[in-house]
Amino acid sequence: MALKIGLTGGIGSGKTTAAKVFSTLGIPVFDADSAARDVMNENETLRKNIIAAFGEESYTNNILNRKYIAGIVFNDPGKLEQLNAMVHPATIAMADEWFAKQTGAYVIKEAALMFESGAAAGLDYIIGVTAPQHIRIQRVMHRDKITRDEVLARMDKQLDESMKMKLCDFVLINDEQELLIPQVVALHEKLLTLKKPA
Repeated sequence: MALKIGLTGGIGSGKTTAAKVFSTLGIPVFDADSAARDVMNENETLRKNIIAAFGEESYTNNILNRKYIAGIVFNDPGKLEQLNAMVHPATIAMADEWFAKQTGAYVIKEAALMFESGAAAGLDYIIGVTAPQHIRIQRVMHRDKITRDEVLARMDKQLDESMKMKLCDFVLINDEQELLIPQVVALHEKLLTLKKPA
């Protein structure tokens, strides 16, 4: 039975970059964030619930209107909680099905809200990816074409970065000083030797 490893980090930390390196090393990676997007587009019951909660503009040409939804949920904690309560159980169920089909020494589940969503339950180890806040803000502004205030509003909805890293078993530093790839490769070698925790 493969070890189940979580991979998390705050917005802009570089967890997706780390996931790509693990994937290049031949490790299967489940991307919970893209799975959540898929389930919101493909699960008919969930679509109806999202439209009922957030309005017809939630979908444009049958595709989730992410900008519209983000504009609501990142400005209203109650609405964010409501959306997460709809989406997280379906995403966690998809991950469980995916895990059951995997073989090998270990597999990775990548999720931004690993602890906040309850997705950490049942994982053997968790890797955190961290970067200084000013770097994370710049990355997200550039990537998502949004303002500094919009990035800070999203960060505000996530568990504090230092708290998140304390909850992780391993931490990768992605601060543009220390190279990320050698850290991932070294951790990969270590994970290949680990057994399931007792």
